Parts: sequence; C-alpha cells; structure tokens
Amino acid sequence: MTTRAAVNGIEIAYESFGSPEGRPLLLVMGLGAQLIHWDEDFCRLLAEQGHHVVRFDNRDVGLSTHFHDAGVPEAGAPAPYLLDDLADDAAGLMDALGWPAAHVVGASMGGMIAQALAIRHPARVLTLTSIMSTTGPRVAPPTPAAIAALTATPPADRAAVLEQALQTWSVIGSPGYELDRERITMMAGLAYDRCFDPAGTARQLAAIMDSGSRTEQLARVTVPTLVLHGEEDQLVPVEGGRATAAAVPGARLVTYPGMGHDLPRPLWPALVTEITKLTGG
Repeated sequence: MTTRAAVNGIEIAYESFGSPEGRPLLLVMGLGAQLIHWDEDFCRLLAEQGHHVVRFDNRDVGLSTHFHDAGVPEAGAPAPYLLDDLADDAAGLMDALGWPAAHVVGASMGGMIAQALAIRHPARVLTLTSIMSTTGPRVAPPTPAAIAALTATPPADRAAVLEQALQTWSVIGSPGYELDRERITMMAGLAYDRCFDPAGTARQLAAIMDSGSRTEQLARVTVPTLVLHGEEDQLVPVEGGRATAAAVPGARLVTYPGMGHDLPRPLWPALVTEITKLTGG
C-alpha cells in the first residue's frame, strides 16, 4: 500500500516490506524512476534477510510532489533544486518513519542522493550502498549511445512510451543477460499509468548537473560503504563506481561482468547477499 508523508513542505510517497522490527533499509531510486522500479520481488528478498524495507518516489516522479511550476529547465538556468534537497527529502522521510538512522541503498541518481545523505546527515546513515553511480556529473560520462537514449524526445502516447523503453534498455541494459522484453514493457506501462512527467525527469537531471562533485566530501564518510557496479554500464561506466570506492575510505567495490545500467534478475541473490553482509545480516 502506498502511503504519503509530509516532508520538507512536500509529500513523499512510499511503500514498505518486511517487519517493522527488522533492520531499517531505505531504497533510493534513480533519474526519472519511480518506487516501483525497485521490483517487489527484490524488496521481498531483502525483507527475507531481516530488513524493514522502504522504497519511495523522489520529488518530481510518481506520486510524490511534482514541481510543475518550475517547468523544463532552460540551458544555463539554475536547477530548481539540487541533489542535496533530495537527500534532505530522504532524511525527512526517515523522520516520518520514526527511523533515527537507516541502511541506505541508492541506484544511479539514487546512489548520488545516498552519497549526499551520508555527507549531509552522517548520523542518519548506518551503512551506504552505492549501485551503478558516481561521484559527480563529470566523472565517467555516458557513451554517445547512452546519451542519445537518455535525451531522446519524450513519447506522445502510452504505446510509444513502451516502445521507447525497449529501445532505451536495449542500449543501457545488461548485455550479458537476456533482455526481458516482457518485464520492460510491463514496468513501462505501470510507470506511465502511475505518473508520466518528462518535465520532472528534466528537473532531476538539472539537479544532477548542477550539484557538482562529491569527491572531496566523500572522504569524510566513515560508515561501512559498498559500491556495486556493472562492468558493461554505458550510462554510468564502471569508472564511476571505481571513483566512488576510491573516494570513500575503506569502501568495498564489487563489479559484475555483463551487467549494464540495470539490475538483472539473475544477479538479485548476489546483490542481496552483498547488501545483507554489509548491514549485519
């Protein structure tokens, strides 16, 4: 069941899995992605390992507050908000949940938000897991093919959204694993029906580009940190994961051959095992 919490003057939509007595685990999703992109089965696997899992919509996606009045950011204009603001949203959601601190797992832009959360609110982060992410917008830039997929003109209708999703994930997905066309189209349809707001994604992208590098600040992060990355990632190449692991003292880096910028189902047990080892399961 989706619940909304009042956070920093906006609303954040979230869902939970597992026992409230479990280890608190906050899942932070990436650019333009909704909470449903943390697959329910993946969340249940984490819950089975003793976690109380919460997934949520960042601002400007899904059922959380959208900043429609900000429009589409113009080139050279300041972003309407930064990754620090999204990190503060995550901390505010933890307040609403009654969590003094949590294990935090972020994917792609969600990894950037998780990093910012550990920097800005160090007492709130028990462990940090950064998946297919990087330390700043200038580190490990996307390949030309990934840039083309990321900046493609938003489709005009539902059928076109599903077709574009297939095209996008065929570029940035995991070449070492079979493209799950059925799941991709199903998730694209669910996301479209739940909320379709390309302008919100553009505002999030502006936040990434305007937030700068976290490399220097990450040197002050002292919590146990895990960095997971695909070796075939075209959107955030593996150098981004290596840079993250190098920036955080004592961070552990695990890379996966054949993995791109997604979470292939066959890798879920391995990913869950790594996360659970970090959180003390």
